[in-house]
This record gives sequence, structure tokens and C-alpha cells, in this order.
Amino acid sequence: MSSSPTNKADGVQIHQTRILPDFLQSVNLKYVKLGYHYLVSHLLTLCLVPLMTMFIVQASQLNPNDIHQLWLQLQYNLVSVVIFSTIVVFGSTVYIMTRPRSIYLVDYSCYRPPSHLQAPFHRFMEHSKLTGDFDESSLEFQRKILERSGIGEETYVPEAMHFIPPRPSMAKAREEAEQVMFGALDNLFANTNVKAKDIGILVVNCSLFNPTPSLSAMIVNKYKLRGNVKSFNLGGMGCSAGVIAIDLAKDMLQLHRNTYAVVVSTENITQNWYFGNKKSMLIPNCLFRVGGAAVLLSNKASDKQRAKYKLVHVVRSHCGADDKAFRCVYQEQDDVGKTGVSLSKDLMAIAGGALKTNITTMGPLVLPISEQLLFFSTLVAKKLFNAKKKPYIPDFKLAFDHFCIHAGGRAVIDELEKNLQLLPVHVEASRMTLHRFGNTSSSSIWYELAYTEAKGRIRKRNRVWQIAFGSGFKCNSAVWEALRNVKPSANSPWEDCIHKYPVQIVA
Repeated sequence: MSSSPTNKADGVQIHQTRILPDFLQSVNLKYVKLGYHYLVSHLLTLCLVPLMTMFIVQASQLNPNDIHQLWLQLQYNLVSVVIFSTIVVFGSTVYIMTRPRSIYLVDYSCYRPPSHLQAPFHRFMEHSKLTGDFDESSLEFQRKILERSGIGEETYVPEAMHFIPPRPSMAKAREEAEQVMFGALDNLFANTNVKAKDIGILVVNCSLFNPTPSLSAMIVNKYKLRGNVKSFNLGGMGCSAGVIAIDLAKDMLQLHRNTYAVVVSTENITQNWYFGNKKSMLIPNCLFRVGGAAVLLSNKASDKQRAKYKLVHVVRSHCGADDKAFRCVYQEQDDVGKTGVSLSKDLMAIAGGALKTNITTMGPLVLPISEQLLFFSTLVAKKLFNAKKKPYIPDFKLAFDHFCIHAGGRAVIDELEKNLQLLPVHVEASRMTLHRFGNTSSSSIWYELAYTEAKGRIRKRNRVWQIAFGSGFKCNSAVWEALRNVKPSANSPWEDCIHKYPVQIVA
């Protein structure tokens, strides 16, 4: 989802989309209200918890004589006892009925393809030339995108693309899907000792490859999941579908007690490589790479002790009602009938608008009161008195300890770092994931979290912000809280190379 600067050398012109707008300088109040609506919807729980805590603390301080005196008084105040008991029972019932179940992330696994699928730049360009499908201008365009994209020499492309000519068949696409999904799931089940029969909910998301039977059915068949498993297959929802899948699994876990949910996030490249010469459709060839992740969620209280994280918030923003936003990432055929995904020149501006919407909505849920007061004071002054003073930009570093920004492209990471006033360490996981694994679509935020774990940076009660965006146009966020000092799981995708990172990326 990034583009490269304009360059007219050698007769090649790479069009620059507009940089991400300074989206925090103009705020739509309706999204601020929406954030507070989410907050107020949990007001009953927020009020009851401290009241019950105070009651328990006061009761624990009573001695036997106090309890005896209280009992004597209650004997002569039957009406008061009945009213008090009714209030306690009613309040407890309402709390229990309205309290959402805690959702725990027990563990997750990111797939690491075999080394023979790596595509260093020289091999990528050599194969592109030998296919005979690209003219000299398109080849040079791809070369410059590779050099400026922020991806490195060790990313992976599917096996079908290593043949000359390429072999993008349905069989090869299924093979890619099986290798990625089953590879991640095998490792997840091995690390958690969870049996396939214990899985009650399965959510799979993959945008561009949706065979029949579905990808979720392939998993059910492979692992012989039970017959009443609630399975879902999400297609065409872009790079932010991983957070959508988490949200769906969360909602299902609120309905079904004592069960596990598995979320599998991936993308399939084999049948979605573009073999034409339209510049806006060539960029995905240079950025998207093989990858996938499997996540195990639980609503069992007993899993809290071994879980890594607790899900705190999911905030989803959809801008698809706007025609430009709807078409900015669009799968279509070019003038000669070759299919690919076209990226609009307005992509960065639209991404900025979606990010602004999502961040504005989420702010009231996560920001400290001090930051919200500063934000509101400048916002009200601007709205009521037409003051020229810019709105206060909240410091999201006070709300989050770690940031997992979807590794869609170098330009987006750069602009988010700038607009949110983040430090280089906050975007390090995103940059290094883009460099090592490329844009793996919806699974990229899990490679980034794995990077942060491998660096030993996640401590108990740290908050992690995963933010992803994709076609539609959508921007979605998930907030996690670490339940302990988190160590990387076995077979982490970074376990044998983390010592080499971070690397210096040439501008």
C-alpha cells in the first residue's frame, strides 16, 4: 500500500501518491461521540466494580463485635434488610448478565516458508524478464519499487512463481494455502497442547482466494474438527481482515461458554500475480509475499494463567460508503484482460481519512483523562470560537507501550510515525517485518508482535496496539494487554535471525 517517488530517469515514471494527510489536524466530532458512546455502554460495569470493591473492603474490616451489633440492628429493621437485599441481588444479577466475558489470547503462530521460496531482487527481476509478459518500462518500474519499498532480499513468493514460465494453477493455489495454514496450525497446536476436538469456533480470512470447499472446510477436514464447530470464511476484506476475524471470534466467544476459537489469517498469491503492464497493478507484485498466522483465543477462566494477552478493545471503521474509498484498492482486469489489483493514486489520502476516523473513535477508550482534557479544550475552542490554534494531538505513547502497524508499505509506516509523533523504536517491528517478510497482508501484525516478543520487550500489563487497513476501505484496531512478561513461543519466525535486527534500511 505504498508508492515510490517520481523518477523520470531511463524514461520510467513512478507516480507519487499524496503523502498521508495530517489527519489529526481536522477532527470529526461524530467519531469522538462514537468513542464515548462505546465508553458509556460499559458505564454500568465501570460503576458497579468500584462499588462492589468498596463494599468488600469495608466488610473485611468488621470485627465479630461489629457484626453482632449489625445483626441486632437488622433484626429490628426488616424493611431495610429486604430493600438492601433486593438491591444487592438485583445489582449482582445485572452485573453478571451484562459483564462481557474476558477473551484471552493463549498463543499464536506465524508461518515461516522454507528458504528455497526466497526471492532476492536479482532473481525476482530475472524471472520477471524471462516470463516475457513485461515490457522494459514495467521491468524498470518494478525494480525501482523493490529498491524503495522497504522490503529485503529474504522475502518469500509461492512455489508457482519460481518456475519459468510461472504455473499459477488452482492446484498450486490450494497447495500454497495448505502449506501456510497447516504449517501455522501444526505449530500452534504443538505449542498449546490443545486438541483439535476442543475447538468450538473457527474463523479464516483470505481476501483473494476463495475455493469451494472453503479454506475453513479444508481445515475442518485436515484436523477432523467436531461436527458442531462454528466455522466462518471471510473473503475480499483486505489486509485489515485479521482484526475483523478477531472481532468475530470475540463476539462468538461471548455467546458460547468454555470454548476455544481459532483465527487463521492469510493471503494467497499464486493465482493473483499480475502479468500485465499497468503500473498501478504492478505494485502488489513487488510488495505482497507469502505468510500467515494462526491465533488461539479462549474464554475459559482457567486459561488466564497460561495466556499471553487479554483482549481489551476492538474498534472498526468502514469508509466504503464513499465511492473513492470503495475503489481505491480494486481487483479488476486491465485493457488486455489481465486480472490484478489496482491501487488508486488517492490511496494515501483515503488511508489517512480512515485512520483519522478509527483513531478518533478509539481515543476516548484508551487515552488518559489528562490527554482527553487537553484534546477537548483545544477542539472546543476551535469549533466554538473559530480559533486558528491547531487541535492538540493526543500522545498515544501514554496509552500504548507497543505498536503493530500493518506492514503495508514503507510510506504508510513513515507517515504514521510522523503523524502520531512516534519514536523509531515504536515502528521498528513494522519496518523489520516489512523488510524480512514483506507485506503478508492480514497476518503482518502478528509477525510484528512476534518480533517485539523476540526482542524481550513485552512486560506484564503492557498494552499493544494492532492497527491494520485494507480494501473497502477499512481501518481496524485491536488492543491487547499482556498478562505476564511474554517470551517468544517455540518456532517463532524470528528465532534464528532476531539478533540481526534492526537493520539499516537505505532510503
